Amino acid sequence: MDTEEFALPRSRQANERLHALIPGGAHTYAKGDDQYPEGLAPVISHGRGAHVWDVDGNRYIEYGSGLRSVSLGHAHPRVVEAVRRELDRGSNFARPSIVEVAAAERFLATVPTAQMVKFAKNGSDVTTAAVRLARAVTGRARVAVCGDHPFFSVDDWFIGTTPMSAGIPAATTDLTVAFPYGDLPATEALLARYPGDIACLILEPAAHTEPPPGYLEGLRALADRHGCVLVFDEMITGLRWSEAGAQGLYGVVPDLSTFGKALGNGFAVSALAGRRDLMERGGTRHAGERVFLLSTTHGAETHALAAAMAVQSTYTEEGVTARLHALGERLAAGVREAAAAMGVGDHVLVRGRASNLVFATLDAHRRPSQEYRTLFLRQLLAGGVLAPSFVVSSALDDADIDRTVDVVAQACAVYRKALDAGDPAPWMGGRPVRPVFRRLA
Repeated sequence: MDTEEFALPRSRQANERLHALIPGGAHTYAKGDDQYPEGLAPVISHGRGAHVWDVDGNRYIEYGSGLRSVSLGHAHPRVVEAVRRELDRGSNFARPSIVEVAAAERFLATVPTAQMVKFAKNGSDVTTAAVRLARAVTGRARVAVCGDHPFFSVDDWFIGTTPMSAGIPAATTDLTVAFPYGDLPATEALLARYPGDIACLILEPAAHTEPPPGYLEGLRALADRHGCVLVFDEMITGLRWSEAGAQGLYGVVPDLSTFGKALGNGFAVSALAGRRDLMERGGTRHAGERVFLLSTTHGAETHALAAAMAVQSTYTEEGVTARLHALGERLAAGVREAAAAMGVGDHVLVRGRASNLVFATLDAHRRPSQEYRTLFLRQLLAGGVLAPSFVVSSALDDADIDRTVDVVAQACAVYRKALDAGDPAPWMGGRPVRPVFRRLA
């Protein structure tokens, strides 16, 4: 479809209603309409498998489903069946449900590097609980985060370090310091700069590049040597890297780790897991000072835990991680070939592990460009591909991948025209898409 003919009138009306009622027009900033070309932010009606339909009736092949949380596809039958079994049995009680025992056993069997687990509803709560626990057990206040990774929590200890730090006291932000990914000497220098003051090192164990050889092992040794807690944020790597996450793939065991996203296939469930002696500090079977670790009214909703168990069983029994990698490799190869054929192989780049692909849009000087991203997204949407990233779900099939590559090729042809013209504006359709983290609205 020609982008000039592609319009979303019902989505535009729905977006106006969203902004009138919800700050930012979405409950997650990364889903905001400012992340999409002007007037082309589809509002979703429903989804099934790897496809979604907007309120205007358009069907899309979807990538990055649920901000990477829906890795099995929408309304996955095995997950839906497990959820339905619990719905008629009650979802929340005055005491723990027996489902909580089964869910903990299932999780610890899937992630055997952990000894205890506590469930919650979102990633921010469990990463903040990990930080609080690390501070409690070490008696230290300062937190070291990997500065190369974009997000850890909505809570003050992290958001205060971003451009959206309004409302957060400097005294809180000053307690968070950053270290670069893959650079052990720089991390050791940071630990030496704050001797005996850093409670934990928290990072995604892998992201868009593989860990350098010996890096995670070296980080483990540094944490041990300096007496701080090593925390792996496995929100993205959990299940997508291996059933047991990056720690299972690379064989380096953190003290604490956090999981979410793919764990529930769209249902709200997250997990804090780790060493028994640390986790038990949030319990009652010890003689020390109590840590208010996690206490959530809805953290153990039976249907969400049932979803998590079904997801883990599906991954382990059906080889989902391997399928994600195979689909991602097919997509990456196709996109690279299409970009090269259209003469933009140095400007439209695919990066990351095959199960977690992102794309970069570079200008004529090979610098990241929001303007060229706008052009690219606009062409994809008009071709029926909703792709804030190229993160695959296992519900995709080869025909979906091939169709996506065809649409990418068409987008790359327009990209080449813009590069030749020296100006992407005629193909943007309005203002450029904007980064999530920015100081001004």
